Amino acid sequence: MTEKPTGEKVVATNKKAFHDYFILEKLEAGVCLLGTEVKSIREGRLNLKDSYAIIQKGEAMLFNCHISPYSHGNRENHEPTRTRKLLLHAREIRKLIGKTQEKGLTLTPLRVYFKRGRVKVELGVARGKKLMDKRETERRKEADREAAAAMKYRRR
Repeated sequence: MTEKPTGEKVVATNKKAFHDYFILEKLEAGVCLLGTEVKSIREGRLNLKDSYAIIQKGEAMLFNCHISPYSHGNRENHEPTRTRKLLLHAREIRKLIGKTQEKGLTLTPLRVYFKRGRVKVELGVARGKKLMDKRETERRKEADREAAAAMKYRRR
């Protein structure tokens, strides 16, 4: 877990989302969790790899987010991949309904973090990348890395 200067403690990031999608817009949402889920997240036992969010009946829901059972939990422990409700304002949900009805756009969780003691999820409105786009992104990253290395070498 990493601490940002804003007081955010990042628990998990979805690196696959940045590889597979163009992120068009980001927004922050709270999550309805059980006590053992929060404790497990504090231990860093969360995986966003195949998770996604959709709007159902006017509510935002998070699917396939795997939170491992709490190590010191009893029989009241939570189910690891249960569907969790995302806490958003009604106007944000209406805006997301409009965005997700566009062809090719989806809601993807990008990272989970603690902000003032509360668990937050950063959602991204995303458009899928084609194989050609993924290759172009890799080339651009590689060129940036080489340029940074050359600049570092020249400064010495």
